[in-house]
Amino acid sequence: MTAQPAPHSRPQHAARAVSGRSRVLTMSGVDKVFGADVVALEGMELEVREGDFISLLGPSGCGKSTALRLIADLMPPTAGRIEWQGGFHPGDLGVVFQEPTLMPWATVAQNVWLPFRLRGKSFAAARDEVKEALDLVGLGRFMNAYPRELSGGMKMRVSIARAMVTHPRLILMDEPFAALDEITRFKLNNDLLQLKARIGCTVIFVTHSVFESVFLSDRIVVMAARPGRVIRELGVDEPYPRDEDFRTSADYAAHCRAASAALHEAMGDAA
Repeated sequence: MTAQPAPHSRPQHAARAVSGRSRVLTMSGVDKVFGADVVALEGMELEVREGDFISLLGPSGCGKSTALRLIADLMPPTAGRIEWQGGFHPGDLGVVFQEPTLMPWATVAQNVWLPFRLRGKSFAAARDEVKEALDLVGLGRFMNAYPRELSGGMKMRVSIARAMVTHPRLILMDEPFAALDEITRFKLNNDLLQLKARIGCTVIFVTHSVFESVFLSDRIVVMAARPGRVIRELGVDEPYPRDEDFRTSADYAAHCRAASAALHEAMGDAA
C-alpha cells in the first residue's frame, strides 16, 4: 500500500515516508472467501517495508488474522497476489500466535529448539542459539523448566523466543498479549520493542487495542469488516526507543485519539 502525504499537523494521519527502505512483501487485490459466501477479505492492499512495525487494527471479524495466515502461507488467497520482494521469502518468517502453543511434555529449551528440529538441526548443535534466544527474553535460567511451571507472561516469552531463535527477518504476531493482565502486557510491549531493535526484524502485529498499536507501531493499518479490507493507514512518526514517558505524553494521546476515531469509522463501516 503506497503511503499518502500527511497533513502538516500532529499526529500524522497517514503513513510516514518509507521510500528509503526496501519492500518485504506486497498484497495486491487479495480476496479470501471461505465456503460459498463467507468473505473474510476483499481487495486487501498492504505494502510492508524492511524494518516496519505494522499493527493491523480493527474490529472482530475484519480479517486481521486471516491476512496474517495468508502472509505465513498457511492457506492460499482466493484471488489477488502476495509477492515477496527484496530477497525475502516465507522461510524468513517467525510466527507468534495468541496462545503460546507450547508442548507441555517438553522443556522450555526443547520448545524453543522446535524450529531447528523441523529443519533437521540437533539440539546439541542449536543449544547456544536456544540459550541466546531465552536470554533475550529474560528466561535463560528456565531452560530446563516445563510450561506448567511458568506464568502466562513467561509462557508467551518462550513463544516469542521460539519465533526469534532462527533470527527471522519478518515476525508475524497474532494478538499475543490479549489474554494477559495490563501490567504484564505493558512490560511485554516494552520488551518486544527492545527485542526488535536488537535483532533488526520487521513485525506485523494483530491487535484490538488502540493503545497497544500506537505504542508499538510506526504504521497502523485500520481494517473494516464485511468484507474485510483496509480503510485507513495512520503513521506514528515518533522516535524509538519508546518508554513510559511516551505513554504519558500529549503526542501519544493525540495518536490514540486519531487511531480511535479511525477504529470507530471501521466499526461503523462494518455495521
